[in-house]
Order: sequence, then C-alpha cells, then structure tokens
Amino acid sequence: MSADKRNPVLVIGLGRFGGAVARTLERMGHEVLGADKDAHTVQEYARDLTQVVEADGTDLDCLRKLGAASFSSAVVGIGTDIEASVLAVLALSDIGVENIWAKATNDRHGRILERTGAHHVVFPEERMGERVARLLNGKLLDFISYDDGFAIAKLEAPTPIVGIPLMTSECRRHHGVTVIGVKREGEDFIHAVPDTLILPGDLLVVSGRVDRIEAFSAFEEN
Repeated sequence: MSADKRNPVLVIGLGRFGGAVARTLERMGHEVLGADKDAHTVQEYARDLTQVVEADGTDLDCLRKLGAASFSSAVVGIGTDIEASVLAVLALSDIGVENIWAKATNDRHGRILERTGAHHVVFPEERMGERVARLLNGKLLDFISYDDGFAIAKLEAPTPIVGIPLMTSECRRHHGVTVIGVKREGEDFIHAVPDTLILPGDLLVVSGRVDRIEAFSAFEEN
C-alpha cells in the first residue's frame, strides 16, 4: 500500500488490521487520522497516531465533519461487521476519496466492497492462512503471493543447483522460476546474475508461479 507523504491517511476501524496499518503508516512518516467507535480503543492509540477520534466511520455527516474529503487515501479496517464496512466504504466513495482500501472477510464481502466503491480489497486472514500452510512444508522460509497466481519466496537453495552458477542450472528454463538474489550468512544481499555461484547454505529469493516455486523448493536429484 502506498500513500503520499504530503497527505494524511484516514483509517476507519482500529482493530488488529486497521490498527496495524495505522501504526505502520505513522512509523513510515505519514500523518494518520484514526477513527473508531470504541472509546477504549481510541485511548489506546492516542499516543501512537497523529490524531485519533471516537467517531462513527459509517456516518456520512460524521466523516464530513472530520474532513474526510481532504484525504486522498483511506483505509476501512472494519472486518467482522460487514454492514458497517460496506457503509463506511460507501460514505467515503460518496465524499470522493480517491484511494479507498478495505478489509474483507470472504469473497462475497470483497465483491460487495468493490461494487460499493472500494478501489483495493484485501483478505488478510485468507492470505495469512495460505502463507502459513506453505511455510509449514519446511522448504519455504518466507512467501508472498499475488492475485495473478505469482509469488515471491525465500527458500534454501535446492541441493542440485549448489556448486554451479545460475547460467548452468538455468532455473528459469528448467523450473519456471527466476532467482532474484542470494543471501549468504554474514554477507550483504547479492543481486543474482548469470554467473552467480550458488554455495551450500545460500538462501535464494525467487519469483514465479506459485506451483512452480513450490516444486522448485522441493527439487532433488533423482
């Protein structure tokens, strides 16, 4: 998620997702206005964000009073109350916020948010579940997937490509993955080039289709 540092970001709903987004944006140097209906939550975030208010983010008049129209980006972190999240997105859309991000709990919820006016819909629980499942196989050390079936992953170099340069192993041609870089213990990150030699213990950062990455992580010589 990107936001212009010259403009503040409005975050509606300071639960685990919305709160994490708000705090991260604040640490990155953005001004953040957080809004939540719960007084205790507002108090909890008072020291962390530029400004926090106890307000109903689903109410159009309330958002106008908060100056929501001056925000170019807003995040709706409400997840469990589907009606509230939809109303918040609708209100922000009616006000004219140009860049609306919203959390969804399932595909149906996500489709409703998109039709209501959300420009970006995220599924944090679903994505985290997929990520944990893939990491549990013991081969992948980190994994980020995208909607188009592609992913970026960190994994231990498969034994068959250790001791030879990338131009010889031809990972892209044989396995359908691109080695972006190599991390070696005690050394800086190495951007991969054709003559990069893979050593025992090297960690690789690769990109490609999810199924090809999973197959590559389990690659062993016959």
